[in-house]
Amino acid sequence: MSRRRAREFALQALYGIDQRRRSGDSDGVLGGLWKAQLDDGDFDAKPAESKEMDYARRLVDGVAAMSEEIDAHIEEASTNWRLVRMPVVDRNILRMATFELKACLDVPASVVINEAVELAKRYGEKDSRAFVNGILDRIAGDLGRGGRRNRSRR
Repeated sequence: MSRRRAREFALQALYGIDQRRRSGDSDGVLGGLWKAQLDDGDFDAKPAESKEMDYARRLVDGVAAMSEEIDAHIEEASTNWRLVRMPVVDRNILRMATFELKACLDVPASVVINEAVELAKRYGEKDSRAFVNGILDRIAGDLGRGGRRNRSRR
């Protein structure tokens, strides 16, 4: 299983949900992703494995279940940016990574942040990488999972 691919699938689903402005449609959006993979006819692309689907669902459902708390963490860490003003891709990468930092304690914080930065480089805008990295570093520190803030307290 590739958690990176699962995160890409989850990002696509979160993006779609965000564009529709509905949080309860994760089943439909994820189901559409899996169906599109099968219907696409692109035999070079490897279909999602069941463990990738499961992890993507965990991320999407977790973000939906904790959306208010996650958004509050992001708002607090992003001093000059309101959440609604952030680029959609960046906002959803931050949501997914914040969920992982809060709820997926089996995944090291450095891995969560690095994976989010890679997604930002691949799917975001020119400055997305630095933006995502800075905010997640603050959130990780606030949650006691690393980051510059946490290291300075030692």
